[in-house]
Amino acid sequence: MKRLFFYLLLVIIISACQSPNDKPSKYQINEELKYDSVLANKYGADKYGMKHYVIAFLKRGPNRIADSSEAAQLQKAHLDNIVRLADEGKLIIAGPFLDNEDIRGIYIFNVKTIEEAKKLTETDPAIQKGSLAMELHPWYGSAALMAIPDMHKKLEKKSVAE
Repeated sequence: MKRLFFYLLLVIIISACQSPNDKPSKYQINEELKYDSVLANKYGADKYGMKHYVIAFLKRGPNRIADSSEAAQLQKAHLDNIVRLADEGKLIIAGPFLDNEDIRGIYIFNVKTIEEAKKLTETDPAIQKGSLAMELHPWYGSAALMAIPDMHKKLEKKSVAE
C-alpha cells in the first residue's frame, strides 16, 4: 500500500513540475488543423475562410390568411419552395423563429447581391400572397456554412415539405 501511495505521489509531483510549454497552446492546436485548398475552393472561401451571402429576415406580411385550410396550403407551398431553393444550392439556412413576433424566420442565401436574393424571394408563394415580407441584407460569414445542407440531409428523417 505504501508503494502504491509513493508511486501516486510521484506521478502527482512530476505532473505538477511540467512547464507550461509542455502543454500545447491554443495556437499549437490550431496549427494541427491544416488549410484545405480543395475544401476552400468547393465552398467559395476567401483567404479568411469567409464568403458573401445575403441574409433575409422573413417578416409578417400585410395579407395574413385567416382560413386555416388556405393557410396550410400556402405553408406547404412555402416549404416546397424552401426545399427547391436548397436543392438548387441557393438557400443554405432556413428556419422559423419560435416566438410569435413580427420576424417569423430567417434565410441565408448563397448569393452575392440583394438583387439576386430578391429574385429568389419572389418565387415564394407566401411572399407573392403578401403573407410574408422579406428584409434583405448583404452578409459576410464563414464559408463553412456551405457544408450545412449536405450535413442536414444526413440528420433529417423526414423533409419539412412532406
